[in-house]
Amino acid sequence: MRRIALVVVSLVVVLSAVLAWRLHLQAAEARAPAGGSGEIEGTHVDLASRVGARILEQRVRKGVAVKRGDLLVALDCADPAAALAEAEARLAAARAQAAAAGTSVEASRRQREAAVAGQLAARAQAEALAAQRDAAQRQAGRLEALGADVPTSSRDQTRASAEGLEGQTRAALAQARATEQQAAAAVVAIRASGAQAVAAEAQLKAAEATASRARLLVDECQVRAPRDAVVDDLPHEPGELVQAGQLLVRLVELTEVKATFYLPNAELAAARLGGRATVVADAWPGERFEGVVRTVALQAEFTPRNIQTRTDRDRLVYPVEVYVQNPQGKLRPGMPVQVFLPAGDRS
Repeated sequence: MRRIALVVVSLVVVLSAVLAWRLHLQAAEARAPAGGSGEIEGTHVDLASRVGARILEQRVRKGVAVKRGDLLVALDCADPAAALAEAEARLAAARAQAAAAGTSVEASRRQREAAVAGQLAARAQAEALAAQRDAAQRQAGRLEALGADVPTSSRDQTRASAEGLEGQTRAALAQARATEQQAAAAVVAIRASGAQAVAAEAQLKAAEATASRARLLVDECQVRAPRDAVVDDLPHEPGELVQAGQLLVRLVELTEVKATFYLPNAELAAARLGGRATVVADAWPGERFEGVVRTVALQAEFTPRNIQTRTDRDRLVYPVEVYVQNPQGKLRPGMPVQVFLPAGDRS
């Protein structure tokens, strides 16, 4: 009987100890800062070219740090260069044609101005001659009225002068009509040359666009780094023929990296946009990296399958993204880390 009592007491003690330990763990977990484990990710930049060509040269290798503007890959540019030369020749011809059309318009305008000036001068001359003719005709009429009192020669001379002025007046009017026709023809020429100028300008713009595109394609033969980064992958070798849009270089930017971890619903209040976070990596013991919470998922999801225990995988969690400044490049993509949110942020 005493043995049974001893066993019962022992079981009670063991169960009490287990229960106390679990309560202690729960209390410690409640006091611990919110957070979780994650993995470092860099910003990947995939570089390709708009032209399909053969790779002539690779100036870099995997793992090398590059600066913005550095030449990474050079492609064979023979075809784009030939297209550029042709486009520039067509552009030069279009510019010459546009300049000639502009000169033609200006010449037609000057011709019209000259014709209008000639028309005005001819009309003025015709009006002056008509006035002289009218005066001569009136003088001839007065002499005829005087009859025998005026010598015949004077009457004949006055009459001849009036007739001559009449002929000159008709000639001046004819000249005025001719210059008027010239002015009208000049207007037609202005319209025609203006239309030619518009067409030449349109051809010039088309040639400029073609040349601009050709220059762009030539520039695409040199793949340069768009930012400071590290070469992550070079999927091809010199001599290979690549298609337009095919991956040539993959860069990864490490000056700012991201760690994604999964936060349980009970700890969600600790994750605030713009809030502080601390990142710890096993590769750098004793060193803490400061980060900022940039993204907190709006909807919960099941913990990803790479979480170890099934109990943890079955929990609903919220993905949280923390961005960390990494100027020395100590944090590398794929590096496992632990993320902690300050205890003061936890409600």
